[in-house]
Amino acid sequence: MKIFGVAASLHAGSFINRLLEAVDGELPPGALLERWRGLGTIPPYSAGAVPEQVVSMLRLLDECDGVLVTAPEHSLLPAELGHALRWMATGGRLAGKHVAVMSASVRACGAMWAQAELFKQLSGAGAVVIGSELTLSPTCPHFDEQGRLSAPYLRDHVHEIIGRLCPAPLRAPALTATRLVLTT
Repeated sequence: MKIFGVAASLHAGSFINRLLEAVDGELPPGALLERWRGLGTIPPYSAGAVPEQVVSMLRLLDECDGVLVTAPEHSLLPAELGHALRWMATGGRLAGKHVAVMSASVRACGAMWAQAELFKQLSGAGAVVIGSELTLSPTCPHFDEQGRLSAPYLRDHVHEIIGRLCPAPLRAPALTATRLVLTT
């Protein structure tokens, strides 16, 4: 499974950029995160010729089985993410595509606002949206020296979301169908 990863921050060291990088080490075997780093280059949506940087982004999106977006706690999403989402929604590219959303906040309601806005935009484009709001303590270390997730509760949260985006292959049922006879 190939996942198109988008961190909705232009700040390289931001928590959500680090979170997306750390998720790469948490993926199940056979899953690959294709991290897209062109958010700052995407122009606003307009009809007509599609700019080359948008063509490149859409090609990556089309080649992926699912999408993972990490977003900041703001109630208004970054304008650059809005531009990218509008381009992704063109031609029904997000219709039926599974999209996992993770947003983090040190305030209990901050991530909720980002989630709500992302869910609205992605659902409007026809995506199957899953996600979780992560409330983080500013005093707790979340990453180790190698950038991997170190907080057990954060790893559990990430594993739950990734497990829904990258489900294990279906197994044959353990029981075969049997005929049930009711007696009175």
